[in-house]
Amino acid sequence: MTRVVITLARQFLVISLFALAALLGLLSGVLFVYAGDVPEISALDDYAPSTITRVHAADGTVLDEFATQRRVVIRYDQISPRLRQAIVSSEDREFDSHFGLSVPRIVIALVKDVLERRMASGASTLTQQLARNLFPDTIGFEKTWERKIKEAIVAIQIEKRFTKPEIFTLYCNQIYLGHGAYGVEAASRIYFGKSAKDLSLPEAALIAGIIQTPSRQSPYVDLERARGRRSYALSRMAEDGYVTPAEAEAARESPIVTVGLPTQENAVAPYFVEEVRKYVESKYGAKALYESGLTIRTPLDPTLQRAATQALQDGLREIDKRRGWRAPKRNVAGSGEGIDAVSFPRWKRPMESGDVVPGVVRTAEATRLVVRVGSTDVEIGRDGFAWTGRGSGTALVKPGDVVDVRLGEPPADGGTAPARLEQAPLVEGAVLAIENRSGRILAMVGGYSFDRSKFNRAVQAMRQLGSTFKPVVYAAAVDRGFTPASVLVDEPVSFPGGSGRAYSPSNYDNRFWGPLTLRRALEQSRNVPAVRLMDSLGPKTVLSYARRLGFTANFPPYLSTALGAGEATLLEVTSAFSVFPNQGVRMAPQAITTIVDREGNLVEENRPQPDDALRADTAYVMTSLLQGVVQRGTAARAAALDWPLGGKTGTTNDYTDAWFVGFDPDITVGVWVGYDQKRPIGPSESGSAAALPIWMDVMRAWIATRPERPAFASPGNVVLVAIDPATGSPAAAGTPGAIPEVFISGTQPDTGVFP
Repeated sequence: MTRVVITLARQFLVISLFALAALLGLLSGVLFVYAGDVPEISALDDYAPSTITRVHAADGTVLDEFATQRRVVIRYDQISPRLRQAIVSSEDREFDSHFGLSVPRIVIALVKDVLERRMASGASTLTQQLARNLFPDTIGFEKTWERKIKEAIVAIQIEKRFTKPEIFTLYCNQIYLGHGAYGVEAASRIYFGKSAKDLSLPEAALIAGIIQTPSRQSPYVDLERARGRRSYALSRMAEDGYVTPAEAEAARESPIVTVGLPTQENAVAPYFVEEVRKYVESKYGAKALYESGLTIRTPLDPTLQRAATQALQDGLREIDKRRGWRAPKRNVAGSGEGIDAVSFPRWKRPMESGDVVPGVVRTAEATRLVVRVGSTDVEIGRDGFAWTGRGSGTALVKPGDVVDVRLGEPPADGGTAPARLEQAPLVEGAVLAIENRSGRILAMVGGYSFDRSKFNRAVQAMRQLGSTFKPVVYAAAVDRGFTPASVLVDEPVSFPGGSGRAYSPSNYDNRFWGPLTLRRALEQSRNVPAVRLMDSLGPKTVLSYARRLGFTANFPPYLSTALGAGEATLLEVTSAFSVFPNQGVRMAPQAITTIVDREGNLVEENRPQPDDALRADTAYVMTSLLQGVVQRGTAARAAALDWPLGGKTGTTNDYTDAWFVGFDPDITVGVWVGYDQKRPIGPSESGSAAALPIWMDVMRAWIATRPERPAFASPGNVVLVAIDPATGSPAAAGTPGAIPEVFISGTQPDTGVFP
């Protein structure tokens, strides 16, 4: 009997050794086949997953984000202990003790595979999940034995190379948690509006619970599923001793309170951000922009930007209203949408008094319109649509028409809120604001609506300059010895032209004023004196000053260029005008201050780039002349702002382009108005009528933020002399209307008659 037992024992040992050898051989073969096909784990030493690039305004607020994966990388100590416990309990309670694989779970999975004749799930450890998330191209996500083997090999290598806290941190930064959020930090912000280090127990349990399938278990997708997964995570935490049963029950009974799935807010500066995006992508590549987590800081002033956007939109609407009412293009009454069923994305964002929003007409009566806006109705009385020129609301719209309305203040008694009828303008425009001393762009609006048109009219549109070019002519004249008191002649004149045709300039009012001072000629934007002045100086001389001021186009050397026959962008014109209040120094326009990489290393820094364009005394005289345009000239209505201002209106033939570019001691703001396809804006829509009101609204907002009244810097070699503005001669004591005129020292009159 003993011999039989010994014999059986020997046979069992031999068989076991053979089986072990076969198993080792099989494992060796598997390792030989797959080991060379797994990624190098050493690559994780420089772990740098795709993260969000953010564009910041001057005050640090985020203007926009660019990313292929919305991820915010955090450290182990930035993950709340509750969240660590919840994830370990829910996903891998043996995480701290295994070597990357859980043998019991693998055995259970194998048995299920055999019994159910399919690849079972749920055997992967947290480290295995990390392996396939880190190397999806190599390992893959398909349920195959090949994937499982590769996953196991990589998991073991990860465990050998990294500590448990390091592995856990990699996992928390890598996993996808729904709605574009990668990593627990991005998920915490999307679901709860807070950092992962600040999560409460119920919040931590919810995030841990939905890791398996966030596409189905997110609270934004299925609240009950999310509640069930949270309950599961809490139960596992109680079983593992991380929380007491009472704590788990209290958390289970608490409501799920999220911040709500983010909706697309109105971007503060979409045209500006698009220029930044194009620049960064062209210089550093798409991968750097969308995956490298750059921090891009800009000089944009959000307060001024909002004011500029509002001013342009309101101004274009007013211009468009002067062209009359256009019937609505869409009616939902007879469609499948219906008046009560239709919805607009704008309705999902907060709406306040003064906002212009879409609405659907419920009823149209002679004296009023009732319009549905979201879940409420607003009422437009006769005064709210009087601008249309239609005496009756029934002549304007019909039920189901989609219209724009400007919301009023809700009444205190809770009745129907008032509103005014609006319409989206067809005319376009642009606004640009530059800081004089640095060239930094403080505001940029490239059109009425970025959603309607991505074309940036502030930097891309080449438009005819009109009278905004005249300051170039006058700057050349002052630099060459002319003074504000020099007498010019506004009389009919003809200049020989090409092909035997004479060039005979005329004024906008078709009148001639005879002799007048240089100052008055500029203030009143007289055409003939400007052409005569350019003829006296020589077109090539004047155009050399245009290049000094930053214009890049090759303007034709013709006398008509004095009246703005050439074309330029709003950016170029605004930058050129900023030279005058900046003592003759032109600062290159800048949209980016710094670019920093994810490690805090400086990638790019832009410092002010000065260029001496004019002498300081010439620039000061030009500043004084352009102040006169605001005080007494074509922009006199801006004098109501009661601020040190200068600027110039511009209007092209047939009123196709309207300009106003003006400045105070600190900033220069340019406004252009016109149609994209060149055609008249409308009768009498000059720079002072169309562009100046928009400019004034922008400057009004700027002035409101200034702590004290500034002053234009004066060089030491200028003098003031009392002048009779009608003749340019020194004024005798008590001369009515005499003004203090500025002269470069040595050019001032010293006799009773100006030479």
